[in-house]
Amino acid sequence: MENKIIVEVALILLSGLIFGRLAKFIKLPNVTGYLIAGLLLGPSFFNLIPVSMVKGFTVISDIALAFIAFSIGSEFNLSYFKKVGAAPVLIAIAESFGAIILVTGALLLLGFDTKLSIMLGAIAAATAPAQTIMVINQYQARGPLTSMLMSVVAIDDAVALIGFGFSTTIVRMMTEGAGSSVLLSILDPLYEIGISFVLGAIVSILMKIMFRWFKKPSNRICVIAGAIMLTYWLAQITGGSSLLACMALGGVLVNIFDDIKSVTKVTDSFTPPIFLLFFVISGAGFEVSALKSIGVIGLIYVVMRVIGKIAGAWTGGKITKQDKNISRYLGPALMPQAGVALGLIVVAGAVVPEYSAQIRVIILCSTFIYSIIGPIAAKFALLKAGEIVIPEKIKEVKST
Repeated sequence: MENKIIVEVALILLSGLIFGRLAKFIKLPNVTGYLIAGLLLGPSFFNLIPVSMVKGFTVISDIALAFIAFSIGSEFNLSYFKKVGAAPVLIAIAESFGAIILVTGALLLLGFDTKLSIMLGAIAAATAPAQTIMVINQYQARGPLTSMLMSVVAIDDAVALIGFGFSTTIVRMMTEGAGSSVLLSILDPLYEIGISFVLGAIVSILMKIMFRWFKKPSNRICVIAGAIMLTYWLAQITGGSSLLACMALGGVLVNIFDDIKSVTKVTDSFTPPIFLLFFVISGAGFEVSALKSIGVIGLIYVVMRVIGKIAGAWTGGKITKQDKNISRYLGPALMPQAGVALGLIVVAGAVVPEYSAQIRVIILCSTFIYSIIGPIAAKFALLKAGEIVIPEKIKEVKST
């Protein structure tokens, strides 16, 4: 059994590297290659990565998402927010509610059930940061759009949880009438956000103390990995959001620890194989056969969510008087959806059990679609904004 796992991990790592390089040859982000490698090796095609393995590697997904969330949080420097003000918060609210309003409104106009429309609209707000962060890291993107994107993505999940909480309140009132459950529906997301921040802050203080004792990179990676996984676990057992807690961990640490660059350098040297495993396994978990079940309502969801994100980000950018590149290109980079959205499927299914199976199929299929085209859209946005320096551009500069 142990030998089989070793061979499967080797297959995942090597196939991911090869497909990542092939994707690079045709000028696609590496993460797209990782996802395609998983898709081809998974149950939908060659079944070299079986369903049992996909389920068994859930812990890899948890670790990868925890490190990604920590990475996003570590960009949350207060000096940046003093410079840009409340713009990231307002833009995150605008793009999240842009998706909620357009998805819900389009479904209602086309005659779909009100409760189903509200639930799908609420889930549409959530954005998955993993693929976008991989694109930023691969191309070493830097600039106003990249900084705003990192901030908005970090805030997005909190806004999505609040929006989802209000949406479930409305649906429960329609189903059960006013009562104590309504108050709980409003307080639940606020508690989830609050406890996540508290946990992240406490563990970040402990990290700072331990960094005084452990200065070697080999020791610090143990401190970082242990703190991130501890935060992820504490959030799970206390009813918080594991992703928000790890973001808070990075966000507080960057503001209380002066040498944050040494921390990010250590994590960057440790995480590539974890991220590669995560994306290949994610690709293997997609069921291509489920795409035929998405139906008209699923297509509307996919299209209107993208339009809502783009329109909301553009509106938020204009209101906060951002650079034109931020207003134009932030929305396309917010396309991917997984993580929080997949977690919300369970809650939505409990609120409207009669639509549980339909919601699950729609979100899983849309996640697959967004995962393939999302990284490409993110690269396009960053390239158009002039924040990616690729070898071809460098050659052009040198030749002139």
